[in-house]
Order: sequence, then structure tokens, then C-alpha cells
Amino acid sequence: MSNLVRCIDPSGQLTCMAADTTAMVREARRIHQTSNVCTAALGRLLTAASFMGITLKGADHSVTLRMAGDGPAGSVIAVSDAKGNTRGYVMNPEVRVPNKSERKLDVGGAVGHNGTLSVIKDLGLKDPYVGQVPLVSGEVAEDITGYYAISEQTPSVVSLGVLCTPDTEEVIVAGGFLIQLLPTATEETISKVEEGLAGLPAVTTMLTDGLSPFEILKKALPKFELEVLEEADTAYVCDCSRARVEKALISLGPEELLDMAKDETTEVGCQFCDKKYYFTSSELRKLSKKSG
Repeated sequence: MSNLVRCIDPSGQLTCMAADTTAMVREARRIHQTSNVCTAALGRLLTAASFMGITLKGADHSVTLRMAGDGPAGSVIAVSDAKGNTRGYVMNPEVRVPNKSERKLDVGGAVGHNGTLSVIKDLGLKDPYVGQVPLVSGEVAEDITGYYAISEQTPSVVSLGVLCTPDTEEVIVAGGFLIQLLPTATEETISKVEEGLAGLPAVTTMLTDGLSPFEILKKALPKFELEVLEEADTAYVCDCSRARVEKALISLGPEELLDMAKDETTEVGCQFCDKKYYFTSSELRKLSKKSG
């Protein structure tokens, strides 16, 4: 069973998607050893990035989400390809802040309530599309909703959640759903959406109860017949390689590369997967000639 499903109302008034990103967020947490609140922040943003990525048209297209708030966690980054596969990181992954309540993490307190959400879409053109909006709360879902409303003028309902164990900080479930009204939506359609969402359990509760992504959409939109447009198996995937790292090093310029070459060996780590690449002094000098 696929972990992401995208649907449309046959009358053409709304689209929606839902995903169980538990495995994706577990892998992110394993790599970055994030605290619970940072796992929640990163996991929510990874799920949102997957939603945006799966709608991209070109196989080589990608989207990057960057939340830059004034909280102690620092920036949170998530990148998705057109298949909905993601990677990301938190600037300060071990930050901890007091919970809002016994079971409610204060993601906004970690990310910050003031700052910006940037959405960068690489569509294979000369320059990427960049949209930037102020943070609404730092809780991620509200900020994604604000982005869609301001930058894309698309009324949206966004629900994102990550549930972790309080003691071992392991990911129990993670996922979310996105409902978007199309320009053809009537007042009746809007009312039916609102009625369906009234009293809806948290997305982590529905995932814990074993609901599939499609079942979550049916529960959120009980008055709609949904037609499946696409199903996908998404995961945490990093596409780093030694060739990509070399390209990045060349972009630093000859002076900086020659300065780095003073050390016998230089370690370069990937921020997304923590893989290490090692370059000798001789290799760096050769790269400096290519950057000149």
C-alpha cells in the first residue's frame, strides 16, 4: 500500500492528498538525532515538502522549504523531488523547549514565531521560483496554509503531525493531509468541507488507529466522492555524491581551496544525510585549478 495518495473531487471543486510519512521521519530522526520538538518540526516540514514535490511536473524538478524563525532551533530545511522523496535538517537538532502541555510539543517555541517561510521551486529554468511569506506561528501547518493563501491564492487546509515517545524520543507515527479548494468551489462545497473537519481527530490519532492515507481523506471529507489521481511510495532520500561535493568545492574559488589544501586531509559532511567525504591536499589543489 502506497504511503501517499492524491485525490480530486469528481466535480472538480477540490483536490486533496494525505500521507503516512512515519518511515521518512524515523529515518530523518535516526540521521540527525533530533530532540522530540525538532523531530516534530522537521517531520512536519518534510511532509509538507513531499506534498509540494509530488505536484511538480518535471522529473528533475525540486522544491525547497526553509523556515527561518527566531527560535533556538534555527532554520529548518526540507527538500523534495518530483516523486515526493525528501531530505532535510534542523540547524540546531538537539534543542529542547518546555512542552505546551503534557503531550503537546511547542514546535513554534523551538522554530520561533517571527521570521519567514521560503519556498524555492527549481523547475529547470534559468532562475528558480522563490516565494516568501512571514511565519504565522512557527507550528508549520499554519505557516504552509499562509503560504498557499498569500503566494498561490489557494484556500487550503493543512494538517501535519508527528508523535514521539517522551522517554526514548522515537517516532511513533507521522503524516498529514492537505485539502485545497479550486476556483470552481461553491459555498456549498466550502460548507461540506467545514462540516467534515469539525471534530476530526488529530492526524496522529488517525494514523495511530491504523487509518491509511486514503481512509484519512475519507474521514476528513465524508460528504465527497474522491477519485484517486496518484499514489506514491515516498521516502527519505539524499542524492549527494562525491561529484556533487566536488562541484560545490570548486564553487568556493581557488583561494579558499588552496587554504583548505594546507591540511593533509579535509572532511566534508553532507548536511542532509551526514555522509562524510574526504579530500587530500593534492585533490584540493587539483580542484583549485578547475575553479580558476
